[in-house]
Amino acid sequence: MFPEQRPRRLRSTPAMRRLVRETTVRPRQLILPMFVAEGLSEPKPIGSMPGVVHHSRDSLRKAAADAVSAGVGGVMIFGVPRTHDATGSAGSDPDGVLNVALRDLRADLGDDTVIMADTCLDEFTDHGHCGVLDSEGGVDNDATLKRYAEMAVAQAEAGAHMLGPSGMMDGQVATIRAALDDAGHSDVAILAYAAKYASAFYGPFREAVNSQLKGDRKTYQQDPANAREAIREIELDIAEGADAVMVKPAMSYLDIVSAAAEISDVPVAAYLVSGEYSMVEAAVERGWLDRERTVVEMLTSIRRAGADMILTYWAAEAAAWLD
Repeated sequence: MFPEQRPRRLRSTPAMRRLVRETTVRPRQLILPMFVAEGLSEPKPIGSMPGVVHHSRDSLRKAAADAVSAGVGGVMIFGVPRTHDATGSAGSDPDGVLNVALRDLRADLGDDTVIMADTCLDEFTDHGHCGVLDSEGGVDNDATLKRYAEMAVAQAEAGAHMLGPSGMMDGQVATIRAALDDAGHSDVAILAYAAKYASAFYGPFREAVNSQLKGDRKTYQQDPANAREAIREIELDIAEGADAVMVKPAMSYLDIVSAAAEISDVPVAAYLVSGEYSMVEAAVERGWLDRERTVVEMLTSIRRAGADMILTYWAAEAAAWLD
């Protein structure tokens, strides 16, 4: 006779549960997205993202250093300029807000963390799209690639270790890789936003980057209904030279994270986006959810799905909660 099966034996104490835990989350696997805004002398709260701020140049330096001290694996920097134009020229300006911030962080932190830059035009354009527009108001893929190449070189020269092309233009990884190599920056890595969906969960981010967007980005971001398309995009980006690939958003797309992990021979990242963050913060504020338990459970589920890295606005705090 077989002995009685009692799975609960392995759940009996905290020590037993810790011993047999299958999935772990470590601070080094977390990346902290941060916003630096031009012209600020002190941090400015972002109303739709409680606890997240527009940083001044100085407050960004301090917050990044604190995150690194907490053990966070990297920081992803987004720039918020005072002025915008049709081609997003501030994005490639060596004296633009993002590139100045990258130089500051590289001078302060050196190689103690991975300094990442958002390589996209949406924060910098006066129309809010991720690329250059054609005469009919559509996004011109090839004209946009030229701008991405210029931005990539500027960000590498400012000190970024890794670039995050998030615009979902065809051929963006190959173009950026060639531009970096030609400029002598072959050591700068690319984290490709390979499966980025046209999601409703980006709402608070629009405020965070002072988006000028009218309309939507459905002609270049992916339809939330499609899964096979995401795999095709991931495979294309890897073939073009991506050093890591991203799925965005995370929680509503755990099936895509899992599928990416199955096929990818490079690290897989997932972005726990602004809307996912703000929903939890709103529920916590009303007493409906326990903040620490909820956040750690979300991070664990993303890791369980197969992500090697997680971008999350809770990164610095979560680093202190993880055992």
